[in-house]
Amino acid sequence: MATTPTDSLNPWLELRRLTPARIALGRTGTSMPTQAQLDFQFAHAQARDAVHLPFDHAGLSDQLAELGRDSLLVHSAASDRHSYLQRPDLGRKLNDASVQHLRDYAYGHTEGFDVAVVVADGLSALAVHRHTVPFLTRMQEHFHTEGWSQSPVVLVEQGRVAVADEVGVLLGAKMVVMLIGERPGLSSPDSLGLYFTYAPKVGLTDAYRNCISNVRLEGLSYGMAAHRLAYLMREACRRQLSGVNLKDEAQVQTLDVTTPNENFLLKDL
Repeated sequence: MATTPTDSLNPWLELRRLTPARIALGRTGTSMPTQAQLDFQFAHAQARDAVHLPFDHAGLSDQLAELGRDSLLVHSAASDRHSYLQRPDLGRKLNDASVQHLRDYAYGHTEGFDVAVVVADGLSALAVHRHTVPFLTRMQEHFHTEGWSQSPVVLVEQGRVAVADEVGVLLGAKMVVMLIGERPGLSSPDSLGLYFTYAPKVGLTDAYRNCISNVRLEGLSYGMAAHRLAYLMREACRRQLSGVNLKDEAQVQTLDVTTPNENFLLKDL
């Protein structure tokens, strides 16, 4: 991209090319330029669409089957999207039919499982559609390496984070991993969140969970997210806890920096 004399005098434009953050938008009088305003409205529309996009659990189930993973479909106590958005408490628990469904399944698997993976639409079914299978493909390598037994992937319609604890209890799982669509941002309508709990129990607060956020192509890569989650799970098994007392200290190989960092805003001063 060719630069204009104005570009060369505005160092913020160099930073703008490296981030989706809304900086250096310019102005027209006392207002934003038309293009910046249209971009904002488009991003806002994308975020709203992500919140209301229906959960394609059938399509996701087919993809999981291709990966070699069975799945179970359940529903939270929120009967529809309106109830889900108005009553967060209903999304944190299963409805009666789903509770019975999981009890029936667990009756034939009394030995329980090491790991239960739960997938919920959350506030962005788009994130779940795009990133669940690619992430689990990477995570499967760690599951096999550790020899952890796994329950079928439990798909939860209108689910929130805490519903995973109830699923874990009903299936007799030692650990539960929740994959859920995060609240859309104006530059990230498809951000996937991972929540991990050791020894799940109904009623646990977020203090007992570990969160890995912003899993997507433009954020935290599938491989890096799987590496961090596997570390937390191994440490949780060793220390028998999760949450605020379990820190993410996974060692990640990074590129050596051969030149010192330079603040371009101070350049030539």
